[in-house]
Amino acid sequence: MKTTAPLFLLFTGFLSAAPPSNYGEDLAFLRKHTRIIELKLGDAAVAIAPAYQGRVMTSTATGNSGYGFGWLNYKLIEQGVLPPADAKGKLEEHIYVFGGEERFWLGPEGGQFGIFFPKGAAFDFASWKTPAPLDTEPFEVAPETSDSVVFSRDFMVSNQSGTGFKVAVQRGIRLLKPAEIAGILGEEAARAGVVAYETTNTLTNKGDQTWTKDSGLLSIWLLGMYKPTPGTVVAIPVKEGDGAKLGPQVNDDYFGKVPADRLKVKDNVIYFKGDGTFRSKIGVPPLRSAGVAGSYSPEAKALTLTIYKQPEGVTDYVNSAWAVQEKPFGGDAINSYNDGSPEPGKPPLGPFYELETSSPAAPLAPGASISHTQTTIHLTGDPAVLDAVAKKHLRATTKEISGAFGK
Repeated sequence: MKTTAPLFLLFTGFLSAAPPSNYGEDLAFLRKHTRIIELKLGDAAVAIAPAYQGRVMTSTATGNSGYGFGWLNYKLIEQGVLPPADAKGKLEEHIYVFGGEERFWLGPEGGQFGIFFPKGAAFDFASWKTPAPLDTEPFEVAPETSDSVVFSRDFMVSNQSGTGFKVAVQRGIRLLKPAEIAGILGEEAARAGVVAYETTNTLTNKGDQTWTKDSGLLSIWLLGMYKPTPGTVVAIPVKEGDGAKLGPQVNDDYFGKVPADRLKVKDNVIYFKGDGTFRSKIGVPPLRSAGVAGSYSPEAKALTLTIYKQPEGVTDYVNSAWAVQEKPFGGDAINSYNDGSPEPGKPPLGPFYELETSSPAAPLAPGASISHTQTTIHLTGDPAVLDAVAKKHLRATTKEISGAFGK
């Protein structure tokens, strides 16, 4: 399944990556430029920006002096949310790439049902624009406690075919307590530094017409930008079985085929370099997905897991290709992106790497809803302690992950 990537990645030379910093420094910077809601349980904390659609910007497993996992676009955040007066023709006309380790979007991006292109527009960068409710408009804060918060927003979006969608979004974020973490990871996790949070994202049809395949469907799309290290490797377990029935184990033609020294599948685990030095992207079809993706950085001694609840047997996922599509509901359930130079002489956007998950396409009647729940877990510490968790969820030890490409 060939997909064209967001071309904003081709026009990012004026942006810069965040300087090296710990969580406390990132938090202090963010608070200078936007309101931040911080959820805390002991040393675990997450920083969330209501102005950026309830986006989890970064998190820590070990307090303010600990590693901050989310990639932040320092330069763009300093500019503020509103476009500068001279923004015409600049990147900000198309997207504000604030960064952050989990953001809420809706899919599809491109295609005849894509919501990033106005009716009848060509599938090119000049026409492409992130819908404002997913880019620059804040979400409203509802209940808020020390370890949870709920955001909501009603808005309209339209697709390239001209179908309008009146939607209501609710996004709840909560930190998981130690007993809940142990229930997922096992008691071994208590020996590591750990931060875990769950987001429950609900999309409701607020209009008076049923959403149908003929006129286009929406999906919930969660994307996270993480700080890379030279040895970061993404690991995604996949279900084994007949490719004719389940689809390929990995789709790697988003930007052209990924070289063999950056992508491999061994024992039904996909290994993909997340070092932020080579622009590439992969996807996992829904029938291949095991409901989890992760990564390991030997430099940071950090293991990341993205776990989500995927409906069994559902195969209709939106396709975001920038073209009129033969299979608009033949998209992927999991994606991972690795940043890098888009062409010789051009700097990377971050650099960063991404883990992404999507809900199925949503054929909703008026008043009906679909929810997509995702749990993000970061662990830091002795690799021997992290191995039990990695083996259980990613089917590989930290050594197998970091050594997948011969290191």
